[in-house]
Amino acid sequence: MIRFFDVLFSGIALIFFSPFLIPIIIILKLSGEGEIFFLQERVGKNRESFYLFKFATMLKNSSSIGTGTITIKNDPRVLPIGRFLRRTKINELPQLLNIFLGSMSFIGPRPQTLRCFEAFPADSQEIISRLKPGLSGIGPVVFRKEEDILESHTDTLNLYDNVIAPYKGKVESWYIDKQNMIIYFALIFLTVWVVFFPNSGLIWKIFSDLPIPPDELKKELNFFYRPA
Repeated sequence: MIRFFDVLFSGIALIFFSPFLIPIIIILKLSGEGEIFFLQERVGKNRESFYLFKFATMLKNSSSIGTGTITIKNDPRVLPIGRFLRRTKINELPQLLNIFLGSMSFIGPRPQTLRCFEAFPADSQEIISRLKPGLSGIGPVVFRKEEDILESHTDTLNLYDNVIAPYKGKVESWYIDKQNMIIYFALIFLTVWVVFFPNSGLIWKIFSDLPIPPDELKKELNFFYRPA
C-alpha cells in the first residue's frame, strides 16, 4: 500500500512542480560551477547502494573538504544559490525521481552516506537497512535543525558520531518498529508543518513514546519534558 502512495504522490508532485523547477535548473546552470544535479551514493534497503538525486548546492569536491559528508550551518562549501535551496528544502525535490523509480519512499529512514551510516551503532544499522530510505521521516523531522546543532559545537565530528548518530539510530529504529499508514501520513503532515514552524515541538506531542533525547540535544530538538 505504501508503494502505491509513493508512486501516486511522487508522480503528481513531479507534474505539479515541473514548471517551478525549470527556472531553478536555468539558474543553477548559469551560476556557481554550472552543475544542476548532485548525485551521491547512499546506503539503501538491505545495505544496497543507490544514487541520490539533489540539486547541486555545494562545491563539486565538497566531500573531500572540511567536515566531509557532514554539513554544518553557514558551511563555506555551500554556493550562494545553494543556501536558499537548502534553507527551503527545494534542493531535495529531485529525490521525487528516486521515489518514483523505487529506490526511496516518501517516508523512511534518512538515506545516509556510508560514512554516516557506519556512525550508527551496529544494531541500528541492521534495523535501518530493512526499509527503503525516505525523502522525509522521523529522523529528518526530529533533526530538522541538525546543521545548526553541529555549527554550535567546535568538535562537530565527535558530536555527530557519539551523540547525534546513536540517538538518530534510536528514533529511526522506533519508526521501523511502529510503521503503519497512520504514521506514514502523520509524518508527511509533520514534514510540511516544521517547514513553516521550525521551532515547533509538536512531534513530541503526536509521538509521545519516542525515545527521549540525550541531555545535550533536548534544548536543540525542542523536546518538552513529559510528566512522570
